[in-house]
Amino acid sequence: MPHTPEPDEDDLDAIAPPQPVFHAEQALLGALLLDPHRLDDVNGIAADSFSTAPHAALYAAIRTLPRPDPAEHAKNTKWLDRVLATALEEARGLTASYLHALVQVCPWPRHAPAYARMVEAEHARRRLLAAAERLVHTVHDVSLPHPVQTVLAEADALAAVVDDIANRFPPRSGVLPRTPAPPPTAADDTEAVEEEQLLLATATARPDDIDAVRWLIPDDLTLPLHAGLWQCLTTLARRDEPIDPVTVLWEAQQRGLLDDGSEPGEILRMLAEPAGSVGHWAERALQRSLLATAEHTGRRVEAYAGDSANTPFQLVAGARRALADIAAVRTRWQNAAGATPPQQRRAAPATRAGPPTTTAAHAARPTRATR
Repeated sequence: MPHTPEPDEDDLDAIAPPQPVFHAEQALLGALLLDPHRLDDVNGIAADSFSTAPHAALYAAIRTLPRPDPAEHAKNTKWLDRVLATALEEARGLTASYLHALVQVCPWPRHAPAYARMVEAEHARRRLLAAAERLVHTVHDVSLPHPVQTVLAEADALAAVVDDIANRFPPRSGVLPRTPAPPPTAADDTEAVEEEQLLLATATARPDDIDAVRWLIPDDLTLPLHAGLWQCLTTLARRDEPIDPVTVLWEAQQRGLLDDGSEPGEILRMLAEPAGSVGHWAERALQRSLLATAEHTGRRVEAYAGDSANTPFQLVAGARRALADIAAVRTRWQNAAGATPPQQRRAAPATRAGPPTTTAAHAARPTRATR
């Protein structure tokens, strides 16, 4: 076997990242280079499971080339030379010294299945992180003509990744990520505030339309005051009591909604300026709620997948719990849109329902609604 390379002989060694998976990849490749027949014990991974292009190219070459005769392989480096030549087509920085270094750093070739499982677990974490990042990016893509449908499609893609990981690493009951979930994103959304004010005023002026939007719940609104006023309206409607700005204000007082310093006169003025339809503004609020929920779900999964201490079992459990929030609001969106399949739903409003802020409603400081 050729000599051990000096540190300056191989730039790959000099710039190797410190992540443990890199060393697991080296150990696995070393085991396969030393004993190619151990490929029979390795499953669940492909070339793209590796964290670097050189490692991916080496694994692809090892799997592609015919295995050498064990006796001949022990006497010469012909098969290693063929592996290097094949891998160089995809990764020009590889050297013969690096292949021999891989063989030397492998602790136990018979542990190849364990090394492969480590590589598979880290690849699962990277896949989950990438899917969550795509979901968050899609939520904020204001160029989308139909944001809800596109965001839900990305949520489905994230769920598919979770399901695939679960098949490879069946979750254990009660094992959740140790990583704290990030707080909801709080943002000042003037458009959302104005549209919710119009919703409340229009519902006050046309209380008979409230029953038709039962799929809208107080948590869909961005401000605690607005959420409370919507609850006042739905409660009065359910009781079949008179509804007008004064009766809504009185119900708000009974619920303690004025304790934050909101002025009765301002609430009366807000409730006295209806426009449009209750259904339109309610659907806009629900769309904003769905997008906000999707963003928070994506950020939760990002946080889980970004913590390398979380096992695949924990990632699956945490991601599924986060995705359940999207499923709940999605059902209400389908009810609002007529429960039609995604490709048949009516087009989303021409104007995007603003940046998602709904999930921050209860975490945000109560804000007085004004116009």
